[in-house]
Amino acid sequence: MSRELVVIALGGNAIKQASEIGTTEEQMKNVDTAAEQIAKISMAGYKILITHGNGPQAGALLIQQEEGSSLVPPQTLTVVGAMTQGQVGWMFQNRLAYHLKKMGKDAPICSVITQVEVSSDDPDFQDPTKPVGPFYTEADAKNHAAEKGWIVKEVKPGVEKSWRRVVPSPEPLSIVEERAINSLLVERVIVIAAGGGGIPVEKGKDGSWVGVDAVIDKDRAGFKLSQAVKADKFMILTDVENVYVDFNKPNQKALQEITLNEAQSYLDDGQFFKGSMGPKVEACMRFVKWSGREAIITSLDKALDALQGKTGTRIKK
Repeated sequence: MSRELVVIALGGNAIKQASEIGTTEEQMKNVDTAAEQIAKISMAGYKILITHGNGPQAGALLIQQEEGSSLVPPQTLTVVGAMTQGQVGWMFQNRLAYHLKKMGKDAPICSVITQVEVSSDDPDFQDPTKPVGPFYTEADAKNHAAEKGWIVKEVKPGVEKSWRRVVPSPEPLSIVEERAINSLLVERVIVIAAGGGGIPVEKGKDGSWVGVDAVIDKDRAGFKLSQAVKADKFMILTDVENVYVDFNKPNQKALQEITLNEAQSYLDDGQFFKGSMGPKVEACMRFVKWSGREAIITSLDKALDALQGKTGTRIKK
């Protein structure tokens, strides 16, 4: 049985899919699907560190803050990020514990409220790229932008609702709770960390960590986590089984195994959009360059199959 440490990064869009309205029941069902796969990975002997996105969840909470502002004080984007860590972390703890127990394993599971260092000088504050909240048609998105001052961009071309609100997404620089996470992994705890890319913070004048209003890309934060814990494998789970070139076009092609050079060529050719597949491919490339090991992108329900080389897109040196 493998004792390799695998960092698993799950997209917020896979937890709340584009076709869904985002009820607790819908999200819990999606988490349950992922948790069953992750439980199987644990049963196969892998050590596991889970991180997850929060774009849909953070966007929904932002709308709640704005719409309810006449009744209660709205919370900042930084606080919204912390709230989603608790929300999604609980969902995974709940369903993962259930599936592991059903399979005969009583494993400790812990969510770590994780701060991630960023810089307020990051260029993404000038040109935001991180999609949050629901998908909209172009007309609806532009109406929201005009009425509410949102910045909106097209993030999923080829479908009717391809536009979303975007917020700043600075580069993650370090994991503040690195020591705590590593200590838990030594004790064979299944850890859920840096949810939503982590709570963005930077050093204040007094040396303390100060919240920054942004949403860090969970794939880039997942790579930083992989570095912090010296992971053996890095896998990104999303809502498609493979990475595609010419996505949503008649000649679209699923990628099975590609080299770093091929991945870079596709990126340069504009095949992977900044608000969707681009950060996933870039994060995987960073992991491969850093570790010399492969990185995997696949769908929630194919996690174990992909880890065993049966499906998914694999990026190698």
